[in-house]
Amino acid sequence: MLAKLFTYSLLGINAEPIEVEVDISPGAMPKTILVGLAEAAVRESTHRIERALVNSGYNRPIDRIVINLSPADLPKDAASFDLPIALGMLTASGQLQSERFEEYAAVGELALDGVIRPVKGVLSMAIAARAQGKRGLLVPVENAQEAAVVGEIEAIPVGSLAEAVGFYSDRLDVQPTQFSWERALSELAKYEIDYQDVKGQELAKRAVTVAAAGSHHLLMLGSPGTGKTLLASRLPTILPQLSPEESLETTQIYSAVGRLNAGESLMMTRPFRAPHHTISEAGLVGGGSTPSPGEISLAHNGILFLDELPEFNRRTLEVLRQPLEDGNVTISRAMGSITFPASLMMVAALNPCPCGYRGDPRRQCKCNPLQIERYLGKISGPLLDRVDIHLEVPSVPFRELSDMAPGTGSGDMRQQVEAAREIQGARFREYRIKTNGKMAPRQIRKFCRLDSDAETLLKTAMEEMGLSARAHDKILRVSRTIADLDRSDKITALHLSEAINYRTLDRNYWA
Repeated sequence: MLAKLFTYSLLGINAEPIEVEVDISPGAMPKTILVGLAEAAVRESTHRIERALVNSGYNRPIDRIVINLSPADLPKDAASFDLPIALGMLTASGQLQSERFEEYAAVGELALDGVIRPVKGVLSMAIAARAQGKRGLLVPVENAQEAAVVGEIEAIPVGSLAEAVGFYSDRLDVQPTQFSWERALSELAKYEIDYQDVKGQELAKRAVTVAAAGSHHLLMLGSPGTGKTLLASRLPTILPQLSPEESLETTQIYSAVGRLNAGESLMMTRPFRAPHHTISEAGLVGGGSTPSPGEISLAHNGILFLDELPEFNRRTLEVLRQPLEDGNVTISRAMGSITFPASLMMVAALNPCPCGYRGDPRRQCKCNPLQIERYLGKISGPLLDRVDIHLEVPSVPFRELSDMAPGTGSGDMRQQVEAAREIQGARFREYRIKTNGKMAPRQIRKFCRLDSDAETLLKTAMEEMGLSARAHDKILRVSRTIADLDRSDKITALHLSEAINYRTLDRNYWA
């Protein structure tokens, strides 16, 4: 007999529909043949499936079994094919009859005792099932909430092969899992950190607020212990709440790489990624023979924090230049190209010299000029040009550290950011962008017009500081955000002056 079922295979962060065909015919010797460009994890599945069938009380077919995974030219590398292949073998051998195979697809990894284990990428598979017009998707119990996020299809939780057989044969009534956005919001959209934890540094908090309001990249320079990491790690707490669309995009990436926390069906807080400086280029931007997302895609809709920036390999940092501008990264392999989203805020921190105490009034720097030049020279000018805001973080005086009065907290900063984002949302409602930090030159010319005083100030700054054309646009973008925080329609010389001050650091340290 010939059995046909439907399942899905991950390609990048998206899922592609797969048709599973199982044919059993008499043969002189029992043999199982698996075709369809299956990788090692799929080829090995036949042994798991045979023992799962026997241990679940079913008969193992002893004839010639041919399993085809179509389309044949699509690489398949996952254990999620176990369940549909097992169901196909039962159907082709006459142990299962069902009229539900057209309406319900199935994914899941089988244990030797027939228990169904969770798999990666269930959210993407549920989205693909909805696009394909399926009524529902059978998923492992642990993945049911994740699949239920996608409306218009039924997420059927099954814990064992026997339960899946019972559902397909219409002998077992399994209720679809329900998902509540309000409940997820109340349980998962919480932060345990706050900017009140950061003593002093009110000027730095102002710069962080400007960066968050316009989604501008930020570079912080200061001696060890001045609070650079504290400032960066709390940035997600002042960014606007993830919209349903953003939450789905972010969760899809984490689901595809198996990074969702236990019990977390949907990501409700913005991601904060802080890779170690030993990371490779593929680890940062993504890669592999079958491309998978890197850290910049895991930071999509959130923060990518690069601490100790000069310690990163220079070549690794250079691969960031294109994704920071475009908001996505394309990985090309012989099998084709896959594009991953990478719309993020990059925050970087570094010391002013190898010992860290250059310019510190309380500690003496022991680095010679050659060491300092070599240390800072690891960061290229083109990469610095792509950072909108450069911030020097000074040491905090003892009186501010010992002051018990609370400083500016995340709540107040978030209100300012959300108000500025609302203005930008109205401004860019006819465009694909959402924030000032993503404005193209045409939008800069339209929305960042200067009066005569401000234009004179910008011209003087450009000539004296030797800024590039890209830095010119960055200053205008930042000044537009500062004006939005001030609820001003016009960019004044005061707004422009603050934006220019955020571009002086590279001229002082890298000149």
